[in-house]
Amino acid sequence: MSAITIPPSQVPAGPDRTMPVIGISAYSLSARWSQWDLPAVLLPSRYTDMVRQAGGLPVLLPPMDGVAGVLPRLDGLLLSGGGDLDPALYGAQRAAASGPASPARDSAELELCRQALASGLPVLGICRGLQVINVALGGTLHQHLPDLVGNDSHSPRPDGYGSHKVSIASGSQLAAILGRSEAAVPTHHHQAVDRLGTGLAATAWTDDGVIEAVEFRQPDGDTPRSDFMVAVQWHPEAGDDPSLFAALIAAASRAAWRAAGA
Repeated sequence: MSAITIPPSQVPAGPDRTMPVIGISAYSLSARWSQWDLPAVLLPSRYTDMVRQAGGLPVLLPPMDGVAGVLPRLDGLLLSGGGDLDPALYGAQRAAASGPASPARDSAELELCRQALASGLPVLGICRGLQVINVALGGTLHQHLPDLVGNDSHSPRPDGYGSHKVSIASGSQLAAILGRSEAAVPTHHHQAVDRLGTGLAATAWTDDGVIEAVEFRQPDGDTPRSDFMVAVQWHPEAGDDPSLFAALIAAASRAAWRAAGA
């Protein structure tokens, strides 16, 4: 069969090829549109909107075996929010308040996380994404924060976001990105970090002591492969501060330039 040649004038214009490509972990859920009700791979558009506005090209990563094979083609990874991880993954018995397990998503995101960190790909974790990173590195989770703090301030609305203050560690990468030591952030979560995973440092907390952000710290003497691995328990995609997304895109751009020069 002969090759089909498309005249250059008929090739649709595409995005700037210098835009860093950011993979975003997505859900697999039943969805309804028009007359259809089918299993779908989906993600709230806030994530893709914020990545695009920061100068990146978002690509959805479905929760499926082998999805981490795409990582060499990406310039950065965003682990998105969502439901609870299976407590068995961090050696705990399931609490009554823990949500249903999503084995395919758990497996896919843990694989994405471990391989991205091992290769030095820039990573931003949001809400569940922070928890995935912590569990991937051997940490554990509090399964229901109201049992710990005595109230529902971390998730005051079942169908939306509340707001609470976080205090940010001085000298941290997060403090440099946000440019402040305190921030009011959108919140919707009932789980959080308990024991930190290997190599992680807590960099933000709420007044009740819950860890709200972590960064990856290389052991002394090791050369970091990436200059960016930040995760937050809140939902910056639901707020009006794009700085975390801008920082991810900047790090992804640097990673792409290094790879091009390798």
